Amino acid sequence: MSTPPPATDELQPARPAVMAADDTSRARGIQRTALVALTTNTILTVGQVLVGLFAGAFSLVADAAHTLSDLITDALVLFAGRHSADPADLRHPYGHGRVETVTSFLLGLVLGGVGLGFLWSSGIRLQHIDQLPQLHPAALAMALFTLAAKEGLFRFTLRASRRLKAPVLEANAWHARSDAASSLVVAAGIGGSLAGYPFLEPLAAAVVGFLILHMGYHFAAKAVRELIDTGLPEDELARIRRTILDTPGVVNLHEMRTRRMAHRVLCDAHVQVEPRLTVSEGHRVSDSVYARVRSTHPEVQDVLVHIDPEDDADLQMVPPGPPPERAQVIATVRDLLGPGCPAPRRVQIHYLGDRVDVEVLLPSSFPPDAADALNRRTADWVLDHPGYRSLSFFRQIAP
Repeated sequence: MSTPPPATDELQPARPAVMAADDTSRARGIQRTALVALTTNTILTVGQVLVGLFAGAFSLVADAAHTLSDLITDALVLFAGRHSADPADLRHPYGHGRVETVTSFLLGLVLGGVGLGFLWSSGIRLQHIDQLPQLHPAALAMALFTLAAKEGLFRFTLRASRRLKAPVLEANAWHARSDAASSLVVAAGIGGSLAGYPFLEPLAAAVVGFLILHMGYHFAAKAVRELIDTGLPEDELARIRRTILDTPGVVNLHEMRTRRMAHRVLCDAHVQVEPRLTVSEGHRVSDSVYARVRSTHPEVQDVLVHIDPEDDADLQMVPPGPPPERAQVIATVRDLLGPGCPAPRRVQIHYLGDRVDVEVLLPSSFPPDAADALNRRTADWVLDHPGYRSLSFFRQIAP
């Protein structure tokens, strides 16, 4: 005997204690990295302003303003790292991972703005080369020191982003690399000015402006794709699909969907099982799919499994009539059994396609000599009711 169609939507528990510990540790790592960047940029900003004013290097003061913008972005990263690990609540049932996504988008906008600023300022300087002031060699030393510090900060932050799988840190790392490029431009410009070639600074600044603008577009576009729930690439989908199909009890798979939330992936899928499994066995298959996907693909945070008794992707049409509810089926079974017959022990209803199959388990006390008459009544009744594919009676012979 079988039971009604297996479980429908199964949202599995996500081992909250382990996940919370991992997210908290990751958030602390992001905060520590952001604090290092914040401290470095503060020291560089003060140094660039002081040396730039002393040496008469307007480009160094401008680069200090650029570094000051880094302080703002570092504060944004620190905010994201602190709040993205907040546990899920009623207003945010999937957690707060998108805080990182929004921050990455803002960083992309900042990069784009800085890139446009370099393009604009380089054009102005090229038009007024003869008006550029004489520079002190101390400006070149400060520019080289800034270049080394920014490159070191880039490598430190990039390693942390890969270790913590934090796109927001990766965006900030490349922002530091853009700063290093701008410092290289300043160093080249100051060196060229000291050597008698003042046009080198604005020309190199234009090239770096294009590079920074491109990076800003890359990170902003990536964040937008995540915010509009863009799915995973086909190769990653194929790996998850294969994991689900290899799970024992899974017959087929359709309507699998994915989306990103910061460094995590959310997945939901319609999993087809044998049509007459019990509810508990269908639930067990759902648990197996969840466990296998989570263990094989660590980036997947949650899996929503919808169990189907058949491929309902081809059944998205209006049925010829509403299928009978359980109360109607029970009433029909009692009418067919007739008065005086013992009540059935169990009635199984299988809703498959646009028709139903009914299996009735009768107690051992059901009189065997009444079986033939019941069979005839049932056969005639089914012929007159096309919504029923079959209606079968079974008699229990053992406890």
